Amino acid sequence: MDDTLAFTRELIRRPSVTPEDAGCQELMAQKLAAAGFQIESMNFGDVTNFWARRGTSGPVFCFAGHTDVVPPGPLEDWHTDPYEPEIRDGILYGRGAADMKASLAAMTDATVEFVRSHPQHDGSIAFLITSDEEGRARDGTLKVMEALSARGEKIDWCVIGEPSCAQSLGDTIRIGRRGSLSGILTVHGQQGHVAYPQLARNPIQSFAPVLVELYNRKLDDGNEFFPPSSFQVVQIESGAGAPNVIPGALRARFNFRYSTVWDHHKLQAWTHELFDGHDLDYSLDWHLSGEPFLTQTGELVNGVADCVAAVTGLRPELSTGGGTSDGRFIAPSGVDVVEFGPVNTTIHKANEQIPVADIDRLRSTYLAILERMLLTRSGS
Repeated sequence: MDDTLAFTRELIRRPSVTPEDAGCQELMAQKLAAAGFQIESMNFGDVTNFWARRGTSGPVFCFAGHTDVVPPGPLEDWHTDPYEPEIRDGILYGRGAADMKASLAAMTDATVEFVRSHPQHDGSIAFLITSDEEGRARDGTLKVMEALSARGEKIDWCVIGEPSCAQSLGDTIRIGRRGSLSGILTVHGQQGHVAYPQLARNPIQSFAPVLVELYNRKLDDGNEFFPPSSFQVVQIESGAGAPNVIPGALRARFNFRYSTVWDHHKLQAWTHELFDGHDLDYSLDWHLSGEPFLTQTGELVNGVADCVAAVTGLRPELSTGGGTSDGRFIAPSGVDVVEFGPVNTTIHKANEQIPVADIDRLRSTYLAILERMLLTRSGS
């Protein structure tokens, strides 16, 4: 436990704000290389990634995660230096403590321990680590998966160390995520004097009934694992810089978070049909952050849930909540993906934290998962 705690603290000391890695991956790679892993740097643009693998046969079990963190925000909101980890009353504080440097340290140390005890384990163990998860997420896991696919290298099971738990370590694992689709909209009008509205065309007036219908139309009822899909406007602006001028355009940005009931093509078609039904004069660009994915109950889901329960004493809820994760880039290749990591109540906040005891329980859980997935098949 002391070694994993020390490793977590060393990772936190490195200010790896996206897309910087600040040497975190080198520390992980050194430990893995000493345990017999082949380390491959896969850097794209200014993003640092590595792929590590031990073994040449299948099945391939992969740990995935990210070394990058969000900025600390106003330093006056922190009780301690965000990059100088401090333990107070059994709690470790620092940026990345929960998201997700404790997970990285725990999965690395668990793997080293597993290999030491079982050097002839079945299959292969791999790590896919990026410094581009908290940002644009275009040159990280997405590019690595494309490179692996191009050379025919396949992952069977993947555990991502994202902070998945709600209140206590072990209460939740994520077996999928909703899709995220954003629209960047311009509604075209005709500028004019507010006293002569008949000589102008107000884009705000044109868009108002469309916006009402967007919020009032139910997309779906969800399903067993997903809540109902949702729509939200996140930005809207219009104006001509003077109070007596009808603007000539309105700009808005909106987002769908959607379940496996939809894909992005269907959602785009649904939106255009609604806009066209109102004779809206508009331009619309789309940005897909990721399609929804769901790992069905089976060998990996059951195995992770059993190991979490055995170590933590809690039977985890199977959830698809939260935002997006890099699982959206891994699952489409036919990989079973499960996310398990710390309690997420302080991530991206000042004074991010994790109970020290949870770090050892994370390591024990990841070790148990390796034993479940790579030993029980042959009884080794």
